[in-house]
Amino acid sequence: MTHFLPGARLGLIVALGLGGTPAWAQPDDLPAPVEALVAQGLTVHERFAAPDGLTGYAASAQGQPVAIYVTANGQHAIVGNLVDAEGNNLSSEPLDEFVKGPQDAAVWQRLEDSHWILDGDRSAPRTVYVFTDPNCPYCKRFWDAARPWVEAGEVQLRHIMIGVLKSDSPAKAATLLGAADPAAAFAAHNRGDEVAPSAQPADIEQQVQDNNTLMRELGLRGTPAIVYHRDGQLEVTQGMPGDDKMHAVMGSPRP
Repeated sequence: MTHFLPGARLGLIVALGLGGTPAWAQPDDLPAPVEALVAQGLTVHERFAAPDGLTGYAASAQGQPVAIYVTANGQHAIVGNLVDAEGNNLSSEPLDEFVKGPQDAAVWQRLEDSHWILDGDRSAPRTVYVFTDPNCPYCKRFWDAARPWVEAGEVQLRHIMIGVLKSDSPAKAATLLGAADPAAAFAAHNRGDEVAPSAQPADIEQQVQDNNTLMRELGLRGTPAIVYHRDGQLEVTQGMPGDDKMHAVMGSPRP
C-alpha cells in the first residue's frame, strides 16, 4: 500500500506535538476571525502577503495545510485556496513554505533521532529511512532489491528496527540493535542467518519500543514503511515497492 504526502501527512503528530501542543509560536495580534478559527482548533503558522488588500495566514487543521485570507478591515476571513485569473493556486507556495516544509523537517528530524542500523555508506548522497521488522519477509525482499543502489554508493538505508509482527519481533530487533556490529548482524540476517534473540540491556529494549511508538505516531502500519524525499517533499511507501516506485524511493533507475 502506498500513500503520497500531503494526502496523508506524516507530519501530523510530530508537527502538532504530543498532546496537541503546537511545535511553533503563532503570530501575535491575530484578527478576530482568525482567533475564532484558532479557538475551533486551527493552528496558525505564519502571516504572508496576499493581493487586493487581503492578508494571508498559513495554518493547519489536524495537520492538514489550510490557507486563510482576511479582508482589509479585519472583520471577515475566507478559508481556502486563492486562485488568480489564469487559475494558478496562489496558496500553494506559502503553505509549502510555512506549513508543509516545517512539518516535513520535523518528521525527518524524528527519523534521524530514532534508533536505526546503517545499511550502506554513510556518505552516500541519498538517505532513505525504513521501518523494519526482523520477521517481515517483505523487508528482506526490499533489502535485497536495494543492493544495486546501496552497493553503488548512491543510497544509504537507515533501518529503524521495530518489533510488531510476531511475539519475538521485539527481542529480535533488540538483538540486532545490540549486536557488537549491528550492520554486519543485520546483513547476515537478511542473507538468511536466523536471529537468535538474546537478553539485551534495558536501554536497547527501550530503543525498540521508542521506534514502535514513532511508527504509530506517524500513522504507519505496513512493513517495510519507507520514508524518502521526492521533489523536495516527503513521501512514504508501505509494503514492497514495485519497480517504478522502487526507482522513486531510490531516486534513480537501477545502477
